[in-house]
Amino acid sequence: MTSVLVVEDEKKVSAFIQQGLQEIGYEVDIVDSPTLARPKLKEKKYDLLILDVMLPDMSGTDFAKELRSQSYTGFILMLTALSTTKDKIQGLDSGADDYLTKPFEFDELLARIRALIRRKGEDKAQLKNGELVMDLIARHVSRDGVKIELTTKEFSLLEFLMRHLDRVVDRNAIARQVWGTDFDPDSNVIDVYINHLRKKIDNPFPKKLLKTVVGQGYVLNKVE
Repeated sequence: MTSVLVVEDEKKVSAFIQQGLQEIGYEVDIVDSPTLARPKLKEKKYDLLILDVMLPDMSGTDFAKELRSQSYTGFILMLTALSTTKDKIQGLDSGADDYLTKPFEFDELLARIRALIRRKGEDKAQLKNGELVMDLIARHVSRDGVKIELTTKEFSLLEFLMRHLDRVVDRNAIARQVWGTDFDPDSNVIDVYINHLRKKIDNPFPKKLLKTVVGQGYVLNKVE
């Protein structure tokens, strides 16, 4: 299991990242300062450090430099509201492996994390449920050998369901994972996308996998 430490003093952002990554199987700890991060990093070998630049007791860039000087070998992904080229270069020069500007969508964060973790070959390249196959690197989907064209959001929605086979997931979990923190809870967009997905991955095939559980949410049945 990939382990992640998030160093972020905005509680809403750190909770959003933690919940989203935990829901797809990552092990995530959060702290709000380098002071609290240091003992965590001594106790445990994290695969990835998600590090905010603007922190209360020390800048993220200075902390990244400190860690690299101490031979920290995990990946570092910097988060910041600063978006100029100079800021990005400074972050990368401090020892970061990648740089993501706030605000960001969870899909982009996850894509950046996957790109880093793939360097070590630790992220699963495929998700399979019977003959339904998702290639996470090429971003291809097929069922019974038939290629299925999905939009970016449909792909993210299917990935979330594939990572939670046989588990009912409610609209709130889907909203957080696929649409992020700005999702309107009164919107019917999730129902619309579920219907789009059903038409593509289920309707052309005899065995139906994607079910609606009235009053609870949706479930993608596991193929035995």
